[in-house]
Amino acid sequence: MNEEGTTGAIAATNGGGEIDPSQVDANELARNMAQATDEQLGELMAGPLRETILSEIFRRMSEHLRADTARDTRAVIHWRITGHPENGHDEFETVISEGTCTVREQIETEPPRVSFTIDGVDFLRLVTGNAAGPTLFMTGKLKIKGDLMFAASAASLFTIPGS
Repeated sequence: MNEEGTTGAIAATNGGGEIDPSQVDANELARNMAQATDEQLGELMAGPLRETILSEIFRRMSEHLRADTARDTRAVIHWRITGHPENGHDEFETVISEGTCTVREQIETEPPRVSFTIDGVDFLRLVTGNAAGPTLFMTGKLKIKGDLMFAASAASLFTIPGS
């Protein structure tokens, strides 16, 4: 994080000086996440930007899907991001089918192939390539329910930003 307390998004503002999350470069975000402490990320995920950050990350999943790798994959992934200051958690559903990725901001009725439960800080580290899924799983920071073999390979369906 820089001295303004953002995740490198000062240059990615709209005309009014507010951060436009759609303009934040994924690789720059990954570098900033690598430099941030868990305490800083915890404050970020407990603050007013949490919803915007999560929505933007999930919105970009379709852009980061490796369509060629995912073309024969059919999977519903449920995400439960814990640590929400009011609701306890946020829920998202990712549907991968025929090389496309669709995201819903709440879990629908489709049964998941796998469900992930992870704290907001660890989620930020995971999706920016600053933490490894297997390590988070082995340390109990990532809970997995469902198809463990698919869960182990799910990250390979996406281009993960480099730190």
